[in-house]
Amino acid sequence: MTRRAIIALFVTLFIASAAHAQTKAIRFGKLWDGTKTMNDAVVVVDGDRITAVGTGNAAVPKGAEVIDLRTYTGIPGLIDLHTHITYYWDRKPGTRPRGGPPRLPAVTVYLAQDNARRTLETGVTTIRDLNASNDMDLAMRDLIAMGSMIGPRMFVAGPGLSSRPNQRLTPDAVATLVAARVKSGVDWIKVFGSRGSFEVVDGTQTVSFEEMRTVVNAAHDAGKKVAIHSYGASGVHDAVFAGADSVEHGADVDDETLREMVRWGTVWVPTVDHNRYYIDAKDEFGFAPESVGPLKDYIERNLESVKHGVKLGVKIGMGSDAVYTMFGQNTRELEWLVKAGMTPTQALTSATTIPAELLGIGDRLGRVAPGYLADLVAVEGDPTANILAMFSGVKAVFKEGKLVVDKRQ
Repeated sequence: MTRRAIIALFVTLFIASAAHAQTKAIRFGKLWDGTKTMNDAVVVVDGDRITAVGTGNAAVPKGAEVIDLRTYTGIPGLIDLHTHITYYWDRKPGTRPRGGPPRLPAVTVYLAQDNARRTLETGVTTIRDLNASNDMDLAMRDLIAMGSMIGPRMFVAGPGLSSRPNQRLTPDAVATLVAARVKSGVDWIKVFGSRGSFEVVDGTQTVSFEEMRTVVNAAHDAGKKVAIHSYGASGVHDAVFAGADSVEHGADVDDETLREMVRWGTVWVPTVDHNRYYIDAKDEFGFAPESVGPLKDYIERNLESVKHGVKLGVKIGMGSDAVYTMFGQNTRELEWLVKAGMTPTQALTSATTIPAELLGIGDRLGRVAPGYLADLVAVEGDPTANILAMFSGVKAVFKEGKLVVDKRQ
């Protein structure tokens, strides 16, 4: 054998060895792949991608690293469509989540890694973040994408657009604002279409239909989708008819608007659970006692609208609207969706295939299938039978084939 042939043989063996070294066979007792379930499932992963999904010992490639999770149920990595991940609070005694001393944006980005870690621990591997200042969301997105920060992959909007009596969203103003957002590198455009935030549930519309339509047209012309916030029914109606790609929050939504959502494929992100969180965290925030009644009332009206949406076939996406200490509770919205009439698997679909399609990543995320990114979650219990398993049962999370959460001990 010539020297050249010997070198070629060693190179071939090295490449083959490296390929085997990065091949994983992840085994689950049960797997919900985003569309169906299978028992004794084997997910074969090479690098960051799934190459095969099968069942039983025969599906395990020779020489692959076997990760035995057969005591757990596997599901795709989940997607949270509404977060505020740069809203960070250090929980120091005597302080509140809001109103603390100002920090440099770089300091907040660094500290917000805690929010990112807590999000991954819920099984959420992708988020859409809707409203951050000083390019902090852009920085976190890019650091995570570079592998310099551990967290869910991010789709970001920068600061949301709003309309005020002395600053209307005229065509010229919108063109300038949207161009600036696009130049900064955002993935989405957000509009605050009504009042409503934290303990305030006033849904008074603040952006007219014409202004919404102007933003939607400008954003779509620039290749960006639009999310419109509205607590009230009129704002939801106008957002849908203006062509918003998703509508956030919303109570008292009429059936005509819901049918229009179905017709246009609008995704509704109702965020029922975030007001539950505000009630539970009222002392942390220092909310007045009288704020609890309106929050409870809004939850009931919000949930009633979701029930109608489920019956009519609206595409509903899971969004937590997580801020501060809500990170780590990102998936609690799923319980409300089941209360609204969804089966557990339909609720899981609201956090997998539906948001993946909305974000334009339905060809690589939201399912466990060959060619998809290896985002996988191992859950103790069976969330396809009882959604409550998601809230305490997440034991392992893989993002792009890498184990980023391991709570099996």
